[in-house]
This record gives sequence, C-alpha cells and structure tokens, in this order.
Amino acid sequence: MKTIFIAFDQAHYDHIIEMLERSNCRGFTSWQDVRGRGSVDGEPHYGSHAWPSESCAILTVVEDSRVATVLGKLRELDAERPKLGLRAFVWNVEEMI
Repeated sequence: MKTIFIAFDQAHYDHIIEMLERSNCRGFTSWQDVRGRGSVDGEPHYGSHAWPSESCAILTVVEDSRVATVLGKLRELDAERPKLGLRAFVWNVEEMI
C-alpha cells in the first residue's frame, strides 16, 4: 500500500475527487483552507488580501498498482492549468488497522 498526499489549488478539488472515484480510490481525507507556497515557482496561497487564493490537501491510501494511474492523471490535470499549482507525494504505508 502507498500513501498519496496531494496539495492543490482549491479550484482542482472537484476534479481530483472525480479522478479518485474513477480510479477506484475510495478512501481519502481532505483538508480545506490549506495555506502555503510552492517550493519552485508557485504563487503563495495564503487566503489574505494580497494573496487571496487557498489550497486544499487530500491524503489517500491506495494499492501499489494504482499509484502510476493516479499520478498520471494528476500530471494531466496540472498540465492543463499549471499556474494553479498541484503537487503529489508518495510514501510507503508501514502498517494499517
């Protein structure tokens, strides 16, 4: 099993939820009103007057075989609207109950 952490502009939320459903990734946890800034060239998402946009985050645990599909679809979504910002990080799940 793998964990995928996805941080993205709030405008992507519905698209990412639909993509997870179509990819048979049922379980996830999401956070709204996440604030931050990309490490390379991303615009700040601070929810402030100067930087009004905000981000969201989703954490999902999926079978190893689904990771490439999910990341591929996230790359496509990011390529469609690169200025919005979207990043995904994958790590191993050591244990589950």
